[in-house]
Amino acid sequence: MNYRMILYTIGWVLNAAGACMLLPLICAIIYGEPVGAFLVSIAVCMVIGICLTCKAPKNKTVYAKEGFTIVAFAWIIISMFGALPFFLSGTIPNYIDALFETVSGFTTTGASILTDLDVVPRSMLFWRSFTHWIGGMGVLVFLVAFLPLSGGGNLHLLKAESTGPSVSKLVPRVRSTAKILYGIYLLFTLMEILLLLLGGMPLLEALTITFGTVGTGGFGIRNSSAVEYSAYIQIVITIFMIACGVDFTCYYLLLNRQWKTALRSEEVRTYLGIVLVSTVLISLNCRNLFSDFAEAFRHSIFQVGSVMTTTGFMTSDFDLWPEFSKAILVLLMFVGACAGSTGGGIKVSRIIILLKSIFKETKIAAHPKSTHQITFNKRPVAHETVRAVNVFMISYLAIFAGSFLIISLDNFDFTTNFTAVAATMNNIGPGLAGVGPTKNFSGYSDLSTLVLTFNMLVGRLEIFPLLVIFSPHVWRR
Repeated sequence: MNYRMILYTIGWVLNAAGACMLLPLICAIIYGEPVGAFLVSIAVCMVIGICLTCKAPKNKTVYAKEGFTIVAFAWIIISMFGALPFFLSGTIPNYIDALFETVSGFTTTGASILTDLDVVPRSMLFWRSFTHWIGGMGVLVFLVAFLPLSGGGNLHLLKAESTGPSVSKLVPRVRSTAKILYGIYLLFTLMEILLLLLGGMPLLEALTITFGTVGTGGFGIRNSSAVEYSAYIQIVITIFMIACGVDFTCYYLLLNRQWKTALRSEEVRTYLGIVLVSTVLISLNCRNLFSDFAEAFRHSIFQVGSVMTTTGFMTSDFDLWPEFSKAILVLLMFVGACAGSTGGGIKVSRIIILLKSIFKETKIAAHPKSTHQITFNKRPVAHETVRAVNVFMISYLAIFAGSFLIISLDNFDFTTNFTAVAATMNNIGPGLAGVGPTKNFSGYSDLSTLVLTFNMLVGRLEIFPLLVIFSPHVWRR
C-alpha cells in the first residue's frame, strides 16, 4: 500500500476544498454576512493540505487498492471538513447533522435536516448548493484533470469514483478524458445559468438551482423547492435534469460527430424510454389533480426526471398523488440514471444486464445444452462484468436491509423508513410520508443520521470503495 501517495492525494483534496470555499466567502462579503466560519474552515483545510502536499512522494504509483482507498477517504474527509462552515457558523449546531447535510450535498442526494431555508444565510445556501456541483462530476475527476497527480494510476481513480459497471478512456490520456468530461459539465452549467437568467431568475438563485440541476442534487434556496417557479423555468430545469442523467460519453461522441455510435447506446435509449412511459402513465393517473393534461404532463415529467436522475426537486407534493403514481416514482428511485452521468441509483445499464441474465438463466434451465451470450450495445458482456453486477446487487440489498433495521429503532412508520433508506442509498433526496417532499430528515436520531449518511456515501461511490477500506487484506503491504 502506497500510504505516502494516499496522504499526498488527500492533501490536494483539502487544498481544493479550501479553494472552493473562497466562492461562498465572496458571497458572504457581498451580502454583508459573517465570514469567520469560512475563514477558519479555509485556513484549517489549507494548513493541513499544504503540510501533506509540501513534498511529493517519490513513488506515485496507484494500483486498484490505492485507487479505492483514496476515493473512499477523499469523500469522507472532504465531507468532514466541508461541514465546518455549517457547524462553526451555528447554522447547524449539531456536527452530525452538519455532516449529514454536507454529505448530502457532495453526494448530490439533496436530503436535508434544515427546516426553514429562509433563515439560513445566503452564503451558506450557496455553499450548500455548490457542494452538489463539486460532487456531481466527482472530486477525484477534478484532481486528475487539473492537479499534479501523475504516476500511471489515474484510471484507477476514475474507475473507483465513476458510476456504472465499467469506465473507459475517451482519449488515450486519462487526464485528457477528465478534462473533456469537465468541459461538457461546465458547458451544461453555463447554458442553464444563462437560460434561467433569461427567465428572470436572480443570479444567486440561478447559480444555486443550476448547481443542483447539473449535479442532479436538488438543494434549492426556497422551502417550496421549484413549486413557485414559472412554467418556463420548470421546463428548463426538467430538460437539464434529464440531460444530465445521460452518460456524458454520448455527448462527447455527439460533439465528435459520431452520431450513430451515440444514438446506438442501449442504455440511453432505455433510459429515455422509461422517462417517457413513466411520464405518460403518471400524467394519465394524475390528470384530475391538474387543470388539464398538458399541466399534468409538465408536472409529471418534471417529477419523473427529478426522481429518476436522483435530483430531488419538486413542483408538486407527489406524496399526495395516487398510489399508482407514487409506486412508479419509488421504482424509479431504484432504477436511477445512466452510468457515467451525474445521477445516482442502481443505474439503467445494471438493470438491463440483470434482466438479460435472468433471460439467459431461464433459457439455460429449459435447454441445458444451449448457449446464450449476454450482449450490451450489440457487444458481448464479459463474465467479470456480469459477476460484478450480481455482487453489487447482493451487497446493495444487504446494506439496504441492515440500514432499514437500524433506523427502524426510531419507531417511524414503514413507508418513512423504507423510503428514507431508498432516498439516501440512491441519492434521491426526498422520500415519502415522514421524509416526503414537504418534510425533512431532522426527526431521526444521531445514530440513524449517521447510518443514512453512510448510505449516501455508499450510494454515490457504489459500495465497493467504502467496503474495500474495511478489508484487512487491503492494508497489508
